Amino acid sequence: MPDDTLMLNPAATDSQANAATPGTAATEVGRALPSNVEAEAAFLGAILIDNSVYEELPNPLRPDHFFVPAHRLIMERVLTMMERGSTASPVTLKPYFEGSEHLEQLGGTSYLMRLTADGQGLLAVRQLAEQIYDLALLRELVTVGRTLVTDALDTSESVEPLKQIESAEAALYEIAEGTNIGSDASTFKDASIAALKLAQKAMNSDRGLSGRTTGLATIDEKTAGLHNSDLVILAGRPGMGKTSLATNIAFNTAYEYLKQQRDGGPDSGGAPVAFFSLEMSADQLATRILAEQAEISSEKLRSGDIGRDEFTRLSEASQRLADLQLFIDDTPALTIDALRMRARRLKRKNKIGLVVVDYLQLLQGSGRASDNRVNEISEISRGLKTMAKELELPVIALSQLSRAVEQREDKKPQLADLRESGSIEQDADMVWFIYRAEYYHKAQMPNVPDGSESPDEAQKYQDWMEEHQRLVNKALLIVAKQRHGSTGNVPLIFQSEYTKFSSPSYRDYSDFGEE
Repeated sequence: MPDDTLMLNPAATDSQANAATPGTAATEVGRALPSNVEAEAAFLGAILIDNSVYEELPNPLRPDHFFVPAHRLIMERVLTMMERGSTASPVTLKPYFEGSEHLEQLGGTSYLMRLTADGQGLLAVRQLAEQIYDLALLRELVTVGRTLVTDALDTSESVEPLKQIESAEAALYEIAEGTNIGSDASTFKDASIAALKLAQKAMNSDRGLSGRTTGLATIDEKTAGLHNSDLVILAGRPGMGKTSLATNIAFNTAYEYLKQQRDGGPDSGGAPVAFFSLEMSADQLATRILAEQAEISSEKLRSGDIGRDEFTRLSEASQRLADLQLFIDDTPALTIDALRMRARRLKRKNKIGLVVVDYLQLLQGSGRASDNRVNEISEISRGLKTMAKELELPVIALSQLSRAVEQREDKKPQLADLRESGSIEQDADMVWFIYRAEYYHKAQMPNVPDGSESPDEAQKYQDWMEEHQRLVNKALLIVAKQRHGSTGNVPLIFQSEYTKFSSPSYRDYSDFGEE
């Protein structure tokens, strides 16, 4: 909250500030901070007459919402007494304010009695509370603006303008969300009602969804969707298709939202999506999505080896998806603070409901822990989890796996395989590993028979081919951690030519590399 000085003029002296009393505009020194001292006094008078009116406020006031220091102290004492079950009145408050410096400026303890003299505040308690709250927000804005101006005038070598912008935008977002002036803990009743709403949403959904849809039935069945405030880590070794899966989920969630908007139907788990691609460019990512939707090989698309019919399908897909609310940010080398700033902006402007980050290890920390990569990754994973809670949306962050996977006979990833795994595993609400047995089986392909091989070699190839047919285009999503549910394996179909994941129509896990 702003300091006790009434003026905005930084040249005002202490004596000038102290000379300004409540209710004085003090325009001779500078423009007064937004406040309504009379409203504060009337509200406090109403509370002191009838403590119960405070409990009826939709947005309870806190001491730091008040502009006059004495009013803050009175409100603080009133709340303390109410929490103890005591009645707060001018009589019961008097012993606490004998000799109070702030109250002496207003006439001493007799000021408490004057607050309750007419009781007019009882007629408009809610309106008074709303005005006091709104003026507190305006003073917060003044504080942010004053800090921004002061920092911008600092031209020392250590100044980082982008950091100042990030800090200012974070402060503005907090004010908009009301978090700068405090948020109370939820009662069990409120939390229970929220839980029941989620359960009802899942019950009413034909897919059992209580969160955002991934567009993949087998994953939605296992997780009930992607939930607000959750950090989901999606990890895999190179070649497993983790970027493809993340892209598919981002597209599916955004496309479900597009259908909701077009059809005017109920919420079916779709939402606008922000995709932060630190590895691929926006046009490369768009190429993947268009190739998948038009069912054209992405390799052929990149090389231009497509016919007129294929180009027509590509153009139709592009037109069909023109209004897709999928926002791609391909800025390289983003810091975690810059990413949070950009995500906040997208949430405010476009109401995004899902953030995807590809990938975690390409983000940078604040620089304070740059000498220690493990500490820097810890800062990044904590920042991603904080962002998920702050913006109240799910965040999917891709992560690399260590090479330890390749050293084992069993190539299925484990939690210990996460790079710098301690903090990532701890901060994540869910950890997913994408695993394709086909990828490793291909690497063991024997020589193709040409008629000169021995019967054993021919049989070896035959056995390999049979296993290949069993594993081709199949993948497993290993849910290694799920804070709100069980772990286990989720079968998926992967069409590598279109970089497209889908759900199988059957659940024979033995065909997906799970023995």
